Amino acid sequence: MAHLGSARVNLGSGFWTDSRDRGARALGEAIAAEQNKRVVLLGDLNGTMDDRAFVDITSQLLSAQDAAADGLGFSWPAKFPVVRIDQILVGGVQPESSWVLPATGSDHLPVAAGIGW
Repeated sequence: MAHLGSARVNLGSGFWTDSRDRGARALGEAIAAEQNKRVVLLGDLNGTMDDRAFVDITSQLLSAQDAAADGLGFSWPAKFPVVRIDQILVGGVQPESSWVLPATGSDHLPVAAGIGW
């Protein structure tokens, strides 16, 4: 499980993602060093998998959402989701389904996936 830093908007200087991006690089290194053939990463990564900050992760793991979902899978903000920043990524296993669960009171919707071992 992983929870990366949030992206922040700073007036006058734009987006601040340094903390999140450092975490993404470290997570990519940890995945590369993992000895197990089967890897499942669940995370509030605070970014979409299209963001170049996640290339060290997405080059090694497959998004269950991209591979096996019906629908867009948006998870944030919970009241009116417009983006998926909560991820289930896999390596060495097969994603069979992916979906968004009902609201829990968090500002994110939970996500789930069916995985074939």
